[in-house]
Amino acid sequence: MIIDAHHHLWQPDHGYHWLDDPALAAIRRPFTPADLTAALTSAGVDGTVLVEGGRCHPDEAAEFLGHAADTPAILGVVAWVDIAGGEVSATVRRYRQLPGGELLVGMRSQVQGEADPDHLDRPDVRRGLAEVADAGLVFDLVIRADQLPAAARAARAVPQLSFVLDHLGKPRIDRGAAGLAGWRDPLAALAASPNVTGKLSGLVTEAAPDWSPADLSPFVEVAVDEFGPGRLMFGSDWPVCLLRSDYPGVRRALTAALPPLSPGDRREIFAGTAVRTYRLTPPAEPAEPTAPGPVT
Repeated sequence: MIIDAHHHLWQPDHGYHWLDDPALAAIRRPFTPADLTAALTSAGVDGTVLVEGGRCHPDEAAEFLGHAADTPAILGVVAWVDIAGGEVSATVRRYRQLPGGELLVGMRSQVQGEADPDHLDRPDVRRGLAEVADAGLVFDLVIRADQLPAAARAARAVPQLSFVLDHLGKPRIDRGAAGLAGWRDPLAALAASPNVTGKLSGLVTEAAPDWSPADLSPFVEVAVDEFGPGRLMFGSDWPVCLLRSDYPGVRRALTAALPPLSPGDRREIFAGTAVRTYRLTPPAEPAEPTAPGPVT
Protein backbone atom coordinates (compact mmCIF):
# COMPACT_ATOMS: atom_id res chain seq x y z
CA MET A 1 0.00 0.00 0.00
CA ILE A 2 1.21 3.50 -0.87
CA ILE A 3 -0.19 6.65 0.82
CA ASP A 4 0.65 10.08 -0.59
CA ALA A 5 0.55 12.37 2.45
CA HIS A 6 0.68 15.67 0.55
CA HIS A 7 -1.00 16.87 -2.60
CA HIS A 8 -3.22 19.73 -3.75
CA LEU A 9 -6.18 20.48 -5.98
CA TRP A 10 -7.18 23.90 -7.28
CA GLN A 11 -9.14 26.05 -9.65
CA PRO A 12 -6.82 29.02 -10.40
CA ASP A 13 -9.70 31.50 -10.72
CA HIS A 14 -10.91 30.72 -7.18
CA GLY A 15 -8.32 32.92 -5.51
CA TYR A 16 -4.98 31.15 -5.95
CA HIS A 17 -3.15 34.38 -6.73
CA TRP A 18 0.28 32.90 -6.08
CA LEU A 19 -0.16 31.00 -9.36
CA ASP A 20 0.08 34.33 -11.22
CA ASP A 21 3.88 34.06 -11.03
CA PRO A 22 5.08 33.59 -14.64
CA ALA A 23 7.39 30.80 -13.50
CA LEU A 24 4.31 28.77 -12.54
CA ALA A 25 2.56 28.89 -15.91
CA ALA A 26 2.89 25.13 -16.34
CA ILE A 27 0.62 24.47 -13.34
CA ARG A 28 -1.73 27.45 -13.75
CA ARG A 29 -4.70 25.32 -14.73
CA PRO A 30 -7.45 23.42 -12.91
CA PHE A 31 -6.49 20.22 -11.10
CA THR A 32 -9.57 18.21 -10.21
CA PRO A 33 -10.38 14.96 -8.40
CA ALA A 34 -10.57 13.26 -11.79
CA ASP A 35 -7.05 14.47 -12.60
CA LEU A 36 -5.91 13.19 -9.21
CA THR A 37 -7.42 9.76 -9.75
CA ALA A 38 -5.60 9.42 -13.06
CA ALA A 39 -2.33 10.52 -11.47
CA LEU A 40 -2.70 8.04 -8.62
CA THR A 41 -3.27 5.22 -11.07
CA SER A 42 -0.17 6.19 -13.03
CA ALA A 43 1.99 6.12 -9.87
CA GLY A 44 0.45 3.11 -8.14
CA VAL A 45 -0.73 5.14 -5.15
CA ASP A 46 -3.67 3.88 -3.07
CA GLY A 47 -4.71 6.83 -0.90
CA THR A 48 -3.88 10.48 -0.26
CA VAL A 49 -4.09 13.46 2.05
CA LEU A 50 -5.39 16.65 0.41
CA VAL A 51 -3.66 19.77 1.77
CA GLU A 52 -4.77 23.41 1.60
CA GLY A 53 -3.19 25.16 -1.36
CA GLY A 54 -2.52 28.77 -0.42
CA ARG A 55 -5.96 30.17 -1.12
CA CYS A 56 -6.27 31.12 2.57
CA HIS A 57 -10.05 31.21 2.60
CA PRO A 58 -12.52 28.96 4.47
CA ASP A 59 -14.46 28.28 1.27
CA GLU A 60 -11.53 26.11 0.18
CA ALA A 61 -12.09 23.79 3.15
CA ALA A 62 -15.73 23.31 2.18
CA GLU A 63 -14.70 22.46 -1.37
CA PHE A 64 -11.92 20.08 -0.31
CA LEU A 65 -13.98 18.23 2.28
CA GLY A 66 -16.65 17.77 -0.38
CA HIS A 67 -14.04 16.34 -2.75
CA ALA A 68 -12.89 13.96 -0.02
CA ALA A 69 -16.43 12.79 0.65
CA ASP A 70 -16.88 12.00 -3.05
CA THR A 71 -13.39 10.60 -3.81
CA PRO A 72 -12.52 7.34 -2.05
CA ALA A 73 -8.78 7.80 -2.53
CA ILE A 74 -8.76 11.05 -0.50
CA LEU A 75 -8.47 9.72 3.04
CA GLY A 76 -8.14 13.05 4.84
CA VAL A 77 -7.95 16.83 4.45
CA VAL A 78 -5.55 19.34 6.00
CA ALA A 79 -7.49 22.61 5.83
CA TRP A 80 -6.44 26.23 6.12
CA VAL A 81 -6.80 28.19 9.33
CA ASP A 82 -5.64 31.63 10.42
CA ILE A 83 -3.57 30.28 13.29
CA ALA A 84 -3.14 33.73 14.87
CA GLY A 85 -6.68 34.97 14.26
CA GLY A 86 -8.24 33.90 17.56
CA GLU A 87 -10.96 31.78 15.91
CA VAL A 88 -9.25 28.42 15.60
CA SER A 89 -11.71 26.38 17.69
CA ALA A 90 -14.72 27.98 16.03
CA THR A 91 -13.22 27.36 12.59
CA VAL A 92 -12.67 23.69 13.38
CA ARG A 93 -16.28 23.34 14.56
CA ARG A 94 -17.58 24.92 11.34
CA TYR A 95 -15.43 22.69 9.17
CA ARG A 96 -16.56 19.55 10.98
CA GLN A 97 -20.20 20.43 10.33
CA LEU A 98 -19.60 20.52 6.55
CA PRO A 99 -20.25 17.56 4.24
CA GLY A 100 -17.12 15.46 4.55
CA GLY A 101 -16.21 17.13 7.85
CA GLU A 102 -15.40 13.78 9.43
CA LEU A 103 -12.40 13.63 7.05
CA LEU A 104 -10.76 16.72 8.54
CA VAL A 105 -7.41 15.46 9.89
CA GLY A 106 -5.28 18.59 10.25
CA MET A 107 -4.89 22.33 9.89
CA ARG A 108 -2.31 24.49 8.16
CA SER A 109 -1.45 28.18 8.00
CA GLN A 110 0.87 29.78 5.44
CA VAL A 111 3.67 30.46 7.90
CA GLN A 112 6.21 30.45 5.06
CA GLY A 113 4.68 33.73 3.87
CA GLU A 114 5.44 35.52 7.15
CA ALA A 115 8.52 37.74 6.94
CA ASP A 116 9.39 37.23 10.61
CA PRO A 117 11.37 33.99 11.06
CA ASP A 118 10.12 33.92 14.67
CA HIS A 119 6.42 34.12 13.77
CA LEU A 120 5.72 30.83 15.59
CA ASP A 121 6.89 32.41 18.86
CA ARG A 122 3.99 34.86 18.95
CA PRO A 123 1.59 34.31 21.87
CA ASP A 124 -1.48 34.42 19.60
CA VAL A 125 0.07 31.75 17.37
CA ARG A 126 0.88 29.57 20.36
CA ARG A 127 -2.73 29.88 21.57
CA GLY A 128 -3.96 28.84 18.15
CA LEU A 129 -1.65 25.83 18.11
CA ALA A 130 -2.98 24.74 21.51
CA GLU A 131 -6.52 24.95 20.14
CA VAL A 132 -5.58 22.70 17.22
CA ALA A 133 -4.26 20.19 19.76
CA ASP A 134 -7.45 20.46 21.84
CA ALA A 135 -9.43 19.63 18.69
CA GLY A 136 -7.45 16.41 18.24
CA LEU A 137 -6.00 17.53 14.92
CA VAL A 138 -2.49 17.69 13.44
CA PHE A 139 -0.79 20.97 12.51
CA ASP A 140 1.21 21.00 9.27
CA LEU A 141 4.22 23.32 9.29
CA VAL A 142 4.82 24.88 5.89
CA ILE A 143 7.89 26.92 6.72
CA ARG A 144 11.18 28.13 5.31
CA ALA A 145 14.50 26.78 6.53
CA ASP A 146 15.15 30.00 8.51
CA GLN A 147 11.90 29.37 10.44
CA LEU A 148 13.01 25.94 11.69
CA PRO A 149 14.38 27.25 15.03
CA ALA A 150 11.05 28.89 15.91
CA ALA A 151 9.26 25.69 14.90
CA ALA A 152 11.48 23.72 17.29
CA ARG A 153 10.57 26.11 20.11
CA ALA A 154 6.86 25.79 19.26
CA ALA A 155 7.05 21.99 19.28
CA ARG A 156 8.58 22.07 22.75
CA ALA A 157 6.08 24.67 23.97
CA VAL A 158 3.02 22.73 22.74
CA PRO A 159 4.03 19.10 23.35
CA GLN A 160 0.42 17.88 23.21
CA LEU A 161 0.19 18.86 19.51
CA SER A 162 1.32 16.61 16.67
CA PHE A 163 3.28 18.71 14.15
CA VAL A 164 4.09 17.62 10.59
CA LEU A 165 7.00 19.35 8.85
CA ASP A 166 6.02 19.80 5.21
CA HIS A 167 8.76 19.56 2.60
CA LEU A 168 11.39 19.03 5.34
CA GLY A 169 11.38 22.78 5.93
CA LYS A 170 12.27 23.61 2.30
CA PRO A 171 16.05 23.14 2.37
CA ARG A 172 18.04 24.78 -0.43
CA ILE A 173 18.81 21.58 -2.27
CA ASP A 174 19.84 23.65 -5.28
CA ARG A 175 22.82 24.92 -3.24
CA GLY A 176 24.16 21.44 -2.60
CA ALA A 177 26.58 21.15 0.33
CA ALA A 178 26.01 24.77 1.38
CA GLY A 179 22.26 24.23 1.54
CA LEU A 180 22.77 21.05 3.55
CA ALA A 181 25.11 22.74 6.03
CA GLY A 182 22.68 25.58 6.75
CA TRP A 183 19.71 23.26 7.26
CA ARG A 184 21.02 20.14 9.01
CA ASP A 185 21.36 21.44 12.58
CA PRO A 186 18.03 23.34 12.74
CA LEU A 187 16.30 20.29 11.28
CA ALA A 188 17.90 18.07 13.92
CA ALA A 189 16.77 20.43 16.69
CA LEU A 190 13.17 20.22 15.48
CA ALA A 191 13.30 16.45 14.99
CA ALA A 192 14.46 16.07 18.60
CA SER A 193 10.87 16.73 19.70
CA PRO A 194 8.97 13.42 19.54
CA ASN A 195 5.73 15.19 18.59
CA VAL A 196 7.14 16.19 15.17
CA THR A 197 6.94 14.09 12.01
CA GLY A 198 8.73 14.91 8.76
CA LYS A 199 7.25 14.85 5.31
CA LEU A 200 9.45 13.81 2.39
CA SER A 201 7.59 16.06 0.00
CA GLY A 202 8.32 19.06 -2.20
CA LEU A 203 12.00 18.20 -2.54
CA VAL A 204 12.25 18.10 -6.32
CA THR A 205 11.13 21.73 -6.58
CA GLU A 206 13.82 22.81 -4.09
CA ALA A 207 16.46 21.22 -6.33
CA ALA A 208 18.05 22.75 -9.43
CA PRO A 209 16.21 22.31 -12.74
CA ASP A 210 18.71 19.64 -13.83
CA TRP A 211 18.30 17.69 -10.59
CA SER A 212 18.78 13.97 -10.08
CA PRO A 213 17.92 11.67 -7.15
CA ALA A 214 21.56 11.93 -6.08
CA ASP A 215 20.97 15.63 -5.31
CA LEU A 216 18.15 14.69 -2.93
CA SER A 217 19.97 11.82 -1.19
CA PRO A 218 22.05 13.80 1.37
CA PHE A 219 18.94 15.65 2.58
CA VAL A 220 16.81 12.50 2.67
CA GLU A 221 19.52 10.63 4.58
CA VAL A 222 19.70 13.37 7.22
CA ALA A 223 15.91 13.20 7.61
CA VAL A 224 16.02 9.42 8.05
CA ASP A 225 18.81 9.74 10.61
CA GLU A 226 17.02 12.44 12.62
CA PHE A 227 13.38 11.31 12.44
CA GLY A 228 13.68 7.60 11.74
CA PRO A 229 11.29 5.84 9.33
CA GLY A 230 8.52 5.78 11.95
CA ARG A 231 8.33 9.59 11.84
CA LEU A 232 8.74 10.14 8.11
CA MET A 233 6.12 10.00 5.37
CA PHE A 234 6.08 10.24 1.60
CA GLY A 235 4.32 13.13 -0.13
CA SER A 236 4.29 13.97 -3.83
CA ASP A 237 3.40 17.68 -3.61
CA TRP A 238 1.48 17.09 -6.84
CA PRO A 239 0.74 19.12 -8.93
CA VAL A 240 3.51 21.52 -7.81
CA CYS A 241 5.97 18.71 -8.50
CA LEU A 242 5.09 18.93 -12.20
CA LEU A 243 7.46 21.90 -12.40
CA ARG A 244 10.27 19.33 -12.12
CA SER A 245 8.84 15.84 -12.59
CA ASP A 246 5.74 13.83 -13.34
CA TYR A 247 4.00 12.02 -10.48
CA PRO A 248 5.58 8.57 -10.99
CA GLY A 249 8.97 10.27 -11.29
CA VAL A 250 8.65 11.80 -7.82
CA ARG A 251 7.95 8.41 -6.27
CA ARG A 252 10.87 6.84 -8.15
CA ALA A 253 13.19 9.67 -7.12
CA LEU A 254 12.38 9.32 -3.43
CA THR A 255 12.81 5.55 -3.60
CA ALA A 256 16.23 6.06 -5.19
CA ALA A 257 17.23 8.79 -2.70
CA LEU A 258 16.47 6.73 0.41
CA PRO A 259 19.34 4.95 2.16
CA PRO A 260 19.18 1.16 2.49
CA LEU A 261 16.15 0.30 4.63
CA SER A 262 14.29 -2.83 5.61
CA PRO A 263 10.98 -3.56 3.87
CA GLY A 264 9.20 -2.68 7.11
CA ASP A 265 10.89 0.72 7.33
CA ARG A 266 9.95 1.47 3.72
CA ARG A 267 6.35 0.56 4.49
CA GLU A 268 6.42 3.08 7.32
CA ILE A 269 7.60 5.90 5.04
CA PHE A 270 5.24 5.05 2.20
CA ALA A 271 2.12 4.37 4.28
CA GLY A 272 2.32 3.52 7.97
CA THR A 273 3.51 6.87 9.33
CA ALA A 274 0.83 8.80 7.46
CA VAL A 275 -1.92 6.44 8.61
CA ARG A 276 -0.87 6.79 12.26
CA THR A 277 -0.12 10.51 12.26
CA TYR A 278 -3.30 11.62 10.50
CA ARG A 279 -5.41 8.77 11.93
CA LEU A 280 -6.46 7.70 8.47
CA THR A 281 -8.67 4.78 7.60
CA PRO A 282 -6.60 3.12 4.89
CA PRO A 283 -8.20 1.64 1.81
CA ALA A 284 -8.97 -2.03 2.05
CA GLU A 285 -6.27 -4.32 0.76
CA PRO A 286 -7.35 -6.51 -2.17
CA ALA A 287 -8.60 -9.86 -0.94
CA GLU A 288 -6.38 -12.85 -1.57
CA PRO A 289 -7.90 -15.12 -4.22
CA THR A 290 -9.29 -18.33 -2.80
CA ALA A 291 -8.51 -21.69 -4.28
CA PRO A 292 -11.40 -23.12 -6.29
CA GLY A 293 -13.34 -25.93 -4.62
CA PRO A 294 -13.71 -29.37 -6.09
CA VAL A 295 -15.85 -29.78 -9.13
CA THR A 296 -18.97 -31.80 -8.30
